[in-house]
Amino acid sequence: MTDQRPQYGELATPEEQRRAAGLPPLDEIVAAPIVTAPEPIADAVPRRPHPVDRVVTAGLLAYGLFNVIFTAVSYLDLTRVMNESMKILGIDGEFTNYEQGKLWGAIAAVVLVVGWSLTAWASIRRLRSAKISWWVPLVGAAVTMLITSMCLAVPMFGDPAFMSYVQNMGSS
Repeated sequence: MTDQRPQYGELATPEEQRRAAGLPPLDEIVAAPIVTAPEPIADAVPRRPHPVDRVVTAGLLAYGLFNVIFTAVSYLDLTRVMNESMKILGIDGEFTNYEQGKLWGAIAAVVLVVGWSLTAWASIRRLRSAKISWWVPLVGAAVTMLITSMCLAVPMFGDPAFMSYVQNMGSS
């Protein structure tokens, strides 16, 4: 014969187990209402617009639009722009990479317009939510200019006169 006595709580009902543990019976427990955290006070108080920020942001966007229009139009005649750039750099010869110049000039023009449009959209969203936004046109211009410069580098580095100038710089 083995001593198989029940372990603690094996034969007790759930109610007896709760009573032995010092807990109230299940039928006396009332479900507590779920309490949500109060809304932050900062959201309850509307943000005040910053008049100087609005003026600066609008001014930067207007200046950017003016530049985008005139620069995008000039990129559509990239051969002339590249010839002027080569003269400024002191490069002998003319830009002759016409096909890539047409293609990448048009791409650069589109990049300028899309970049300005995205920048204006982001700036207006921030202005409407009364957030500081003067920096958005500056960052947008820098990013757009970086991408545009890469587009213009493709036909420039494909031009024989420019590459001859670069190679001669290394041997000088």
